[in-house]
Amino acid sequence: MTPSTYTVTGHWIGGGIVAGSAGTLPVVNPATGDIVAETPAGTAADVDRAVAVARAAFPAWAATTPQHRADVLRRLGAGLAARQEEIAGAITAEMGSPIGMSRTAQVGFPAAVLESVAGLADDFAWTEEVGNSLIVREPIGVVGAITPWNFPLQQIVSKLAPALLAGNTMVFKPSENAPLTARILAEVAAEAGVPAGVFNVVYGTGAVVGEAISAHPDIDMISFTGSTRAGRRIGAVAAATVKRVALELGGKGANIILDDADLPKAVTTGVLMSFANGGQVCGAWPRMLVPASRQDEIVALAVEAARQFAVGDPTDEATRIGPMASEAHRQKVVGYIERGVADGARLVFGGPGRPEGLAKGAYVQPTIFADVAPTSAIAQEEVFGPVLTIIPYADEDEAVAIANGTLYGLTSGVFGEPEHALAVAKRLRVGQVDVNAGHWNPLAPFGGYKQSGNGREFGRFGLEEFLEIKSIQR
Repeated sequence: MTPSTYTVTGHWIGGGIVAGSAGTLPVVNPATGDIVAETPAGTAADVDRAVAVARAAFPAWAATTPQHRADVLRRLGAGLAARQEEIAGAITAEMGSPIGMSRTAQVGFPAAVLESVAGLADDFAWTEEVGNSLIVREPIGVVGAITPWNFPLQQIVSKLAPALLAGNTMVFKPSENAPLTARILAEVAAEAGVPAGVFNVVYGTGAVVGEAISAHPDIDMISFTGSTRAGRRIGAVAAATVKRVALELGGKGANIILDDADLPKAVTTGVLMSFANGGQVCGAWPRMLVPASRQDEIVALAVEAARQFAVGDPTDEATRIGPMASEAHRQKVVGYIERGVADGARLVFGGPGRPEGLAKGAYVQPTIFADVAPTSAIAQEEVFGPVLTIIPYADEDEAVAIANGTLYGLTSGVFGEPEHALAVAKRLRVGQVDVNAGHWNPLAPFGGYKQSGNGREFGRFGLEEFLEIKSIQR
């Protein structure tokens, strides 16, 4: 695609394009350093306008039936599928996801979420009787949604689908680093029957537009996905108006490989869960916890698996790891790799240098460390890049303690004899555990313990986040 494909001339407010008034922000292709688009630099006044039309559109949309709203979601999913190649190309250009992953996960996951949420309409308990009380679940109002750059379409669809099914309207700020799919989504939503004003997009930075959304007195709820640092700030700002805040934040997932695990499967899956999307996944497993007596065997398997992750041009079908999403992020990831070396971890694959033949672009080498201390920076802090830390443990209790020993609690994996692995999974203080590579379920709740956030996404649990509960005594 040519850069002109990604022209964004204004915000999407009230069902149409509204010109920005405060300059523009560049969108940089991290593989080349080229500017591929510009978006408006939004202001608090732009947020005010979007909130006003969302507030005005709320009564009529809330009055529609859940079945009608579910039909709209299904048409939205079909519309996104019809523009799969355009969306995949935009995501690859704006944040470097390999084109194969952009077509499958980046576009495929949102389609699955839309279908699963639409399917809730008929069976969800919108009302129920409790004694002499009628319990009614109603839309909360205007939702402010703020999303990151790593899965730009998936993250907003995970919020938009349940918010719309619940009967809410929305003001959405995409990441300024990966904003291109927001316009496509808005256009497809309008074609699918989302009325003007129900879904609005305001481009801009977190410091300006994100703050204005979080503080706005006419926004009833904030749904945010991003870093723990930003989540803390959003929670603090939103507290002034006592609005509901749902936060899906950082992670430092552990992959516990037990003595009775299928080692090739456990290690291969663990490397994939560390390197997918260049490791830029909040639910990744960057810590591989292994029996100390089998560390060397597991390191050999991990290195062999890592060799299969070709780094290169994200538009090449053979590429499995593209650039980091920006040059600034590349420098951050390289800094962690250098820190790991300085702190004495054993470097067994990759390193801080650039991948061979890639002197330009935000590329890093996929990297594996062994003999990593559980309290070291690379084992405790969210690197958000293709860096796997192999941590030996003496016994199962120590493995659980290490897994639980960070401020995060989003995801983990456990590999072993099924009942044994399940018992260990129940001991982990995280919101989601995959046992022996259990398949992703779009109806299961996703969210974190501790400083990985609060609230849940997906299925009825995600729908409930966007509803108020009213009790009527009779």
